[in-house]
Amino acid sequence: MDSDSSHTTQVAVECQAWHAAVTDPVGIVREAVAAALQEAAEAAPDRPEVSVLLADDDRLRTLNRTWRNQDKPTNVLSFPAMEPGEVAHGSRPVLLGDIAIALETVLREAGAEGKAPAAHLAHLVVHGTLHLLGHDHETDGEAALMEGTEALALARLGIADPYAVEAAA
Repeated sequence: MDSDSSHTTQVAVECQAWHAAVTDPVGIVREAVAAALQEAAEAAPDRPEVSVLLADDDRLRTLNRTWRNQDKPTNVLSFPAMEPGEVAHGSRPVLLGDIAIALETVLREAGAEGKAPAAHLAHLVVHGTLHLLGHDHETDGEAALMEGTEALALARLGIADPYAVEAAA
């Protein structure tokens, strides 16, 4: 568990193959959550907590089927613990929610996009954390705001803007 005065990140590695596929997946997750929280500080409650599950495609498929009625694996799922616009401040930590990420999908997407798996993992953690904070990409305006915030958070981690790469391709 990563905890400092500003946030707590709990990481569960359910699929041990993460350790072979990515150097220090737990550290990457912690750094990516911190970067996302820094870039979206105005939307974050005091002392937020985030829980991240590093799983496999089978687990994400089950979660996706159960919670989104889609019987297929996906790269990342976010489960916010607060309603959009809900504000929670105080002396106690506030659970933002849970994020789950699928190893095989991350590796497949990273390979197809010519990205390092570690960078793609960081991007998905940032993306999931922003969803927990109420960001979305249903409209062009929402997508532009979310993608811009993702790019800034990833820059904090020394990772290139993934959307600039897509535009250049």
